[in-house]
Amino acid sequence: MLKALAGLFEKKVTIFKKKDRATWQQIKDALKGAGLKGVRAGHYPVESLYSCGCGSQLDPRNFGAKGRIDRDVYFIDVKTSNVSKAQAIIEGHGLQA
Repeated sequence: MLKALAGLFEKKVTIFKKKDRATWQQIKDALKGAGLKGVRAGHYPVESLYSCGCGSQLDPRNFGAKGRIDRDVYFIDVKTSNVSKAQAIIEGHGLQA
């Protein structure tokens, strides 16, 4: 039972961190398709303060012809024991992290 709990609290390593949603989605799908456990994927905004004032989510740059600009940073973390396996899966799909 202690070994099972130790796996829950294993350190994670970031293998992908970019402003590239398309590649992030492809890598995330490849890792999920391979059945790799302990993968954490997410995104967060780069700008903490927006140009219209403190806390305002209305950014005038988002109202152009192409709509909202994606400024988020996307990341994928895997367990340290699965780093080499994750890299092999990514390379096997012809992707680069």
